[in-house]
Amino acid sequence: MIQTIRAAFNAQFTQDKYQQYLSILNEPFKDSIPFRIAETPVFIDRHFKSQLLDAGDYICQFITNPNFFAKTMHSIPKGMDIPNEKAFPECIVIDFAIAEGSAGTYQPQLIELQGFPSLFAFEALQAQALELAYDMPMGFTPFLNGYNEKSYLEFFSKMVHGDQAKHTILLEIKPDEQKTRLDLFLTEAWLNVPIVCLSEIYLRAKSLFYQKNGVEFKIERIYNRVVYDELMQQGSNLMQQFQLFEQAENIEWVNHPHHFFRISKYILPLLTHPAIPEAHILSDWKNNQTALGLDLSAYICKPLFSFGGHGVMLDSTSTSLNLINDPENWVLQKKVHYAAAIDTPSGPSKAEIRLFYFWDNTLNQYVATNNLTRISKGPMIGVSYNDTATWIGGSISYFEQ
Repeated sequence: MIQTIRAAFNAQFTQDKYQQYLSILNEPFKDSIPFRIAETPVFIDRHFKSQLLDAGDYICQFITNPNFFAKTMHSIPKGMDIPNEKAFPECIVIDFAIAEGSAGTYQPQLIELQGFPSLFAFEALQAQALELAYDMPMGFTPFLNGYNEKSYLEFFSKMVHGDQAKHTILLEIKPDEQKTRLDLFLTEAWLNVPIVCLSEIYLRAKSLFYQKNGVEFKIERIYNRVVYDELMQQGSNLMQQFQLFEQAENIEWVNHPHHFFRISKYILPLLTHPAIPEAHILSDWKNNQTALGLDLSAYICKPLFSFGGHGVMLDSTSTSLNLINDPENWVLQKKVHYAAAIDTPSGPSKAEIRLFYFWDNTLNQYVATNNLTRISKGPMIGVSYNDTATWIGGSISYFEQ
């Protein structure tokens, strides 16, 4: 997005440097990264960074408003009642498109948000690898609000562990099969937090336990990486395992399972900001089609709680929408026109930036710390899409300081 910086990066790029970059990224793992890594980072100027942070701060203030709990109480699935939900989750991630603005400018546009962790460890490794393989420009960093690699990892560790006296686990479904498993392995190695599969936990006297190498451990704090949408696709045995949390006492969560629902596409219709597209819960549209008068060609339809772009309907029609039998679990969101903002040797690419927000107990607010960026040439942005093209895939943005 800064033409001189982009031109300089493209001029120094070689396939050998890219392969070196991939080798550094893959070095800590026994198998290769299971998704495509883009050849380049994205370089963001101060003005666009300011716009991103302004929108992110607005969303964080909405979430920390005292009436947020009441506004989102109906987002929790019926029957789910897991104790020890804190008022605010430890982390939030917010996805913004680099979208077309007026007169050839760019503007951020909210795509979605999640009260759920992301690739917090992997992105630190990605920055390390980029800086070893390429000549990166001075005055740019992937970190925000004055953080650097050391202070970011310290903040991340403190967030995950909380009180160091408590036994913390990283909880996931079939961790060795996850596309994000490399982030799990890095988190385990860097933060000394054991990875535990949901199938391994058991309940005794209202406390949760698991065993490793024949030794029993009591679980006191959970860094929760279980995606509920994925859990629903598993067998009944894993769903029964998840229900153990309703009976367990004194578990601390990062983040609590309820936050997956509260901070999600569910709140898109409640947000009003220039960087946030208009949105409506589908059931509201179905019950009031005439009054809303939406031009459906200008909207996409998404499941509220899906992950990674699953189930998104890019071209909705009245017929297709009326066939959805649970419209209360879907949202209509005005289409965002991604900008072809990144000049690459194989044609322009577009991008989406995920900002990482951690709760700062000292400041008593969320703070943007780091980011994940996805680059694409196709209609879908996630790294699972368009993996045959070049200069697309998982990446990270570097912000002008």
